[in-house]
Amino acid sequence: MKIQELNTISKFYFGHEEIAKVLGISIPSSKVSANRYVSQGLLVRIKRNIYVLKERWAFLEREKKFVLANLAQVPSYISLMTALDYYEITTQIQRDFIESVAVKRTKEIAVENTVFNFTKIKSNLYIGFKKEKDFFIATPEKAFLDALYLMSLGRYSFDSASINFSKLNRAEIKKLAKKFPLRTQKLLKKNGYF
Repeated sequence: MKIQELNTISKFYFGHEEIAKVLGISIPSSKVSANRYVSQGLLVRIKRNIYVLKERWAFLEREKKFVLANLAQVPSYISLMTALDYYEITTQIQRDFIESVAVKRTKEIAVENTVFNFTKIKSNLYIGFKKEKDFFIATPEKAFLDALYLMSLGRYSFDSASINFSKLNRAEIKKLAKKFPLRTQKLLKKNGYF
């Protein structure tokens, strides 16, 4: 079966071009083959032209799924409780639920047993993230402020008792908070976060 030849692709995700090359077929034929393999449960489609072999998907580590989250909606970065969990700042663990912040749209993508959740924020708040390994992720302080900002809008909730505030840089939070709306800053002070 030609699907076995796809195992020779070294990247953990790939597109029609790699499928065409490995199978020795045209790109239009590779699109048809990819759709058929997705229907047969042999490939997992992340979005158009981004696929993962089903057998690899089952063993993907969290960081690889973060890369896929960044690709599923561009631009975006990992944030909120997912980032705080990654930095070991919260005890709220979200298995198979990856939260990102984006500037285009709020949406949710379910891929197999994983949910990629994207929350839209204003473009002027699309700051405070870095490239870690192969993915973009909020700094710990920005992930916390993103959660607080969305909470101030009534679009998010989290258990503040789960946050280890000693792992957050107070000065960095105060500096970043100035860029957020007044209601976010008031919520920060009202709840005595800092």
